[in-house]
Amino acid sequence: MACIACGIGLTSVAQTDIDGIMMEKNAFCVGPMYTHSSWRDYWEGTLKRENLNLGRVSTQMYSVMGNYGITRKLNLLFNVPYVRTRASEGTLHPMDGLQDLSLFLKYKALQHKMGDGRLTVFAIGGVSAPLTDYPADFLPLSIGMQSKTASVRAMVDYQQGNLFATASGTYTFRDDIEIDRTSYYTTEMHYTNKVKMYDMTNVNVRAGFRNQRLIAEAIFSQSNSLGGFDITRNNMPFPSNKMNTTSVGVNVKYVLPPLPQLSIVAGGSQVIAGRNVGMATTVYGSLFYVFDFSRKTKSVEPSNNTN
Repeated sequence: MACIACGIGLTSVAQTDIDGIMMEKNAFCVGPMYTHSSWRDYWEGTLKRENLNLGRVSTQMYSVMGNYGITRKLNLLFNVPYVRTRASEGTLHPMDGLQDLSLFLKYKALQHKMGDGRLTVFAIGGVSAPLTDYPADFLPLSIGMQSKTASVRAMVDYQQGNLFATASGTYTFRDDIEIDRTSYYTTEMHYTNKVKMYDMTNVNVRAGFRNQRLIAEAIFSQSNSLGGFDITRNNMPFPSNKMNTTSVGVNVKYVLPPLPQLSIVAGGSQVIAGRNVGMATTVYGSLFYVFDFSRKTKSVEPSNNTN
């Protein structure tokens, strides 16, 4: 989520909960990832503007991501991020800390030959929860929203030769949060420390080239809050703001021929439209290594849906 709160969220790379790739049974793919996101312009409601009091708001995320093949059709994925935020101008102090643990189960529900290609259907479920008691009510420099979430996703992947297209739709349930004040104003006065967090939807489409050595893809993503209010004029954002984002990006993964267990992933994205979010530019890079815990000697390269 390239939102005004943090600038980033989970960035999609190879073997994640949002691509059409599965790990083989007993294979464990794990590695570090670095993400940098920043914005100067943002949308205050639907009004695009620059906040000179903040300058450029930037977020750095250092995370460990992993994917374990429970079976050839069921994968368990996790992500543990450490986040730092800062503003280049003004008096708001930087923040840093562990953010939210994310866990996903990814199931390959159906695979069917269609024409000269192959159609695969996935079902994905996930949960996340804060790892620390960081403050959510310090936007745009909060490192997260403090909301426990649960998500369900349906995904379809079609590959013909080395060309592919993947489309998915996600619904995320978000739990309400508590903040460190006893009253606040949205569109009306609330005499409580509890804040209602609205659910979110996401549509993700990606397409490009994919084989056992190289993945190169273009990505479109649209996220919407199913409620909330706009940032009021010259005011700070609030956790229950309506936050919508439209972004485009690219992702590349390359498996090293001399060491097929090791892959390099890099990419980036740009928010091109939004509501109560920053116009964030994001870049990322990571290394992933695949450990084979099966008893048989075989390739440990990730499955490319060839079975």
